[in-house]
Amino acid sequence: MAAMDPAVRLLRLLSLLPSRPWWSGQELASRLSVSSRTLRRDVTRLRELGYPVQATGGHAGGYALGAAGRLPPLLLDDEEAVATTLGLQMTATSAVAGIETSAVAALAKLDQVLPPRLRDRVRALQEATVRLPGPVLPAVDPAVLTVLATACWRTETLRFSYTDHAGRISARSVEPHQIVQAGGRWYLVARDRDRQAWRTFRIDRIAGPALTGQRHRFTDPPDAAAMVLEATKLAVYRYEARILLDLEHERAVQAFRGHIIEPTPDGRSILRVAADDLGSLAFYAAGLSYDFEVLDPPELRIELRRRALEIAARHAEPSSIQGSTTAAETPSSSGRGVRHPGPV
Repeated sequence: MAAMDPAVRLLRLLSLLPSRPWWSGQELASRLSVSSRTLRRDVTRLRELGYPVQATGGHAGGYALGAAGRLPPLLLDDEEAVATTLGLQMTATSAVAGIETSAVAALAKLDQVLPPRLRDRVRALQEATVRLPGPVLPAVDPAVLTVLATACWRTETLRFSYTDHAGRISARSVEPHQIVQAGGRWYLVARDRDRQAWRTFRIDRIAGPALTGQRHRFTDPPDAAAMVLEATKLAVYRYEARILLDLEHERAVQAFRGHIIEPTPDGRSILRVAADDLGSLAFYAAGLSYDFEVLDPPELRIELRRRALEIAARHAEPSSIQGSTTAAETPSSSGRGVRHPGPV
């Protein structure tokens, strides 16, 4: 294999260093197909150019790109360039406060260097896509978002002030795990050190985050996306229902996308939904297209029986308008009816 041009090799080294908090010298040399001596020479050259490459000695020595240096050049392939351009266009109208101007400026720079074939692909995607305006959500401070992302990346403990849904302010010390975006909002999933429990925090309610320098290690972290899904779809409502579906788990996941579906030991599925009133839950359950059984709450079973008896009594005599009864108005004894168009 021909040796890599020194200038190309420096660019390659700059693209590798920021992708991890730390690289071993042996692995970097292997990635660049050079000797350890050549790698040290390249690192010295980068330092001369103003990039703060930090090194640790010894047999297990390695390298890391420090802070306060120049921004390394980005080496993007065709797919990454298109994705970055589209991402910046979406960011220009995002819920992250003050980032719109920076996104537009970065787009202008990227547009100057995009090859015509990639510019055509971006334009085609733009013209084929229609975006509907969504609800106006609280903006997230990009500086806060950056600190939280850095803490997740470094596995470093954070301290911040948090305002809960009731307006109460408290000081939190957490071990951050992941950031999740859902429904236009941003959430931090972290282990609360004082409460010894995993929590989700809305990032627009976080203020003054600070890195502590203390590192942490998780042995069995939770599924961050599942935690946010549960918190946003269930925890904010008064009633939560667990509905046993006569449906295999994989099929249930496909049929109820965006819902919380749990498998059962016998191969069926449990659907978890929530609402502020029992009437909404009963309407939703009666409209399911699959055989089901309400496991809890007991109040929902009572509400379903009450509604079924009420409907049966109302339609005990033949209707004066034949054929006017719909499946949605007369659920069968098995609980079957029309499929509800969406989640509660």
